[in-house]
Amino acid sequence: MKDNFSARSANYAKYRPTYPDTFFEYLKTLQTNFDNCWDCGTGNGQVAVKLAAQFKNVYATDISQSQLDNAKKLPNIFYSLEAAEKTNFPNNFFDLVIVAQAVHWFNFNRFYAEVTRTAKNNALIVIIGYGLLNINQPVDAIINNFYKNIIGSYWDKERKYIDENYLTIPFPFRQIKTPAFQNQYSWTFEQLLGYISTWSAVQHYIKSKNQNPIDLMYTDLKQAWGQAETHKVNFPLLLRVGRIQKLNN
Repeated sequence: MKDNFSARSANYAKYRPTYPDTFFEYLKTLQTNFDNCWDCGTGNGQVAVKLAAQFKNVYATDISQSQLDNAKKLPNIFYSLEAAEKTNFPNNFFDLVIVAQAVHWFNFNRFYAEVTRTAKNNALIVIIGYGLLNINQPVDAIINNFYKNIIGSYWDKERKYIDENYLTIPFPFRQIKTPAFQNQYSWTFEQLLGYISTWSAVQHYIKSKNQNPIDLMYTDLKQAWGQAETHKVNFPLLLRVGRIQKLNN
């Protein structure tokens, strides 16, 4: 798994979107056991905190110590520095395995083998993420051009799975049909810039050219934003949900 986020983990915690309560309420309807869950690639722990209200124990892992240092702490969340593909968890332990905005960085075969080993039979696996935000036509046009044409070549190849709405990732589980979810915020212009600054391609561009690519679109984006203090920002959620069924059960 690549670590593209340790260097800016504080900004990641500050600016990255979370997931709506409606999603977690829906997830609860699919569960029958609430003992142990694994939040893999937890980042700043935003999903772990939500799950801590439902589960007895939440085990949250990441390969970035910096991200874990910025994660929210609760008594029933147990953070550890571990790769997705190889953990110290026991066999048949988890009622839920969830990955938020991270599965595209994993070695799929090795991660899914670890999921199958550590999960109970008929446990739930949830892959969730969010696609490119949308605000309004003028702002979206500037951001889309920035995304594709200015920093497009600086995205890691794994980004394609998000652009393809996680529909093309391997998913060797009995899939459950899910409703559509989206997250909506009211953001200032500064919050929008803060979020875009966390994009891995922006950081790759800065490292390569010693220049912040956001500067190249700032004037146009500010003009498109207009005089409003805030705008509604929408994030469509990407979601795959399945049951883990073991051959020896």
